[in-house]
Amino acid sequence: MTLVMIGIDPHKSSHTAVAIGLAEEPLGQLQVRASPSQAGQLLAWAREWPERAWAIEGAAGLGNLLAQQLVAAGERVVDVPPKLAARVRLLQAGNTSKNDPNDACSVAVAALRSKAWRPVVADGQAVVLKVWAKRHRDLARSRNQACCRLHAALCDLVPGGTRREITAARAARILEELTPSGPAAKARCELAAEFLADIRHLDAQLRECSRKLAAAVKASGTSLTGLFGVGPVIAGTVIGDVRQVFRFPGRDHFASWNGTAPVEVSSGDRKRIYRLSLRGNRRVNHAIHMAAISQIRYKHSDGRAFYEKKIAEGKTHKEALRSLKRRISDAIYAALVADARQATACPKGPGGQPGNHSASRAAGSHPARRRFGQATPGPGHHTTAADGIPGRAGPSSIAANLPPAKPQVQVERPQRSEDERPGGAARRRPHSATRKAPMRSSNSPLKPRLRTNPTTTA
Repeated sequence: MTLVMIGIDPHKSSHTAVAIGLAEEPLGQLQVRASPSQAGQLLAWAREWPERAWAIEGAAGLGNLLAQQLVAAGERVVDVPPKLAARVRLLQAGNTSKNDPNDACSVAVAALRSKAWRPVVADGQAVVLKVWAKRHRDLARSRNQACCRLHAALCDLVPGGTRREITAARAARILEELTPSGPAAKARCELAAEFLADIRHLDAQLRECSRKLAAAVKASGTSLTGLFGVGPVIAGTVIGDVRQVFRFPGRDHFASWNGTAPVEVSSGDRKRIYRLSLRGNRRVNHAIHMAAISQIRYKHSDGRAFYEKKIAEGKTHKEALRSLKRRISDAIYAALVADARQATACPKGPGGQPGNHSASRAAGSHPARRRFGQATPGPGHHTTAADGIPGRAGPSSIAANLPPAKPQVQVERPQRSEDERPGGAARRRPHSATRKAPMRSSNSPLKPRLRTNPTTTA
């Protein structure tokens, strides 16, 4: 039982801690400098409260290092969103001035009143994916900026510039064909050559980062790459930001968190009016958007069929795209829950990683080799990632978009008589009640049934 909650307002150069009891009365206050001994000072100060817990504002931001140090020391640490702590400070009575002690006290009160704690755990494979996904995102933005600058430089050298997407090889051919006619044109050519060198350098860095990210996704053993259009970059972005999927009670909460669920704006007699959500994690929302665009781009995907169905119902392109994004969000949630349960059931896989059996699914990320719900299925029935999740009746969000599977019936092939074998008589004997095959109707002959049933095994 936690008798004392210690709230911490972290900063780059200092950390302010305030301890409160169950009645929210202040018990102590301490400010430490950000230094290698910061965790030791806080632990020595809090030694008089054995039954304690730590609440850190933004444990994934400025307070990440301090939170990890306290977790490594065996302390109980919870993460408090900055917005929640700000609401507590503004709504509480008394002194609501904006300063570090009041902020730390608000963090402790928010954690003490919260019904759903967000515990901080030691950094694992999800953090590795987040690191390389962020690196890939930063490199892609830098390359896009360099391409825009090269486009602008070419507009001053080539009439009309270049309309298509610029590449290093295409830009090199354009610069080789140019003959500068003066010092200004020569300077522009040299500047364009430097932009070209930047693009080539960023391309090499992107390839190396993609290789590391793909290896990290493969080592995590995730099944997200089995979804159509979800490659290592999207999988790393989603897993890195989600980390602990069980902090979402259901797929609706997950969709609200990533911004794919519509927002209700009812008022008075106007009930259940929904609008596009601009809230939530925009990085994960963009990752889901890219997966949806990949599914629409390929006509053989089930996501494209779902999109065309919504268009036929009278929805606009954006409305159909939002519906598809919500379906993809449900499929991602189901896959994350299945992976988390499998990692809990078998903490050590064949390769030392949880659930390493699905490494082959992370090898290829081209959308043409993926289906909407999971990897391309064979003739038999495949269980979806949402099977076995309590509290979710009916088919899963993945299976809802797949064509209905035919019932599989195990039927033994009866021995053919002499006249039914090759070279025997052409006529067939009439069926009798004693010669019926198991699980077959009496009014359908045996031989046509065997010919038309694709699921009968030899």
